[in-house]
Amino acid sequence: MTEQDTPARHPFEPRPADIADANRPDPGGFERFLGGKPASVAVRLVFLSLIVGFFLVWLDIRPIDVLDSLRGMIQHFWNMGFEAIRSIAEYIAAGAAIVVPIWLALRLLTMRGRE
Repeated sequence: MTEQDTPARHPFEPRPADIADANRPDPGGFERFLGGKPASVAVRLVFLSLIVGFFLVWLDIRPIDVLDSLRGMIQHFWNMGFEAIRSIAEYIAAGAAIVVPIWLALRLLTMRGRE
């Protein structure tokens, strides 16, 4: 069957993929919050945790070290009082310098894939 043999589709006619999405049951609020079925999300999180954990242990960073650092940071901010607000803003700015460009690139790649 060639392109010439294919009947023209009306511009407002739904595509088969759209019909399949419309027939799929709406996931509940919990599934929507998780981003999928709980078992599927759990498997993905375990796999991602395994990979991140591997690199953390490779870098000789243990979970208790991360928790102690977090506790120390919170205690440091508590002891600093209002100066903590400025420090938090510095941390946010430093993190945003890495997080925002990565997020933007991922969003652009995702939007490009939908077209």
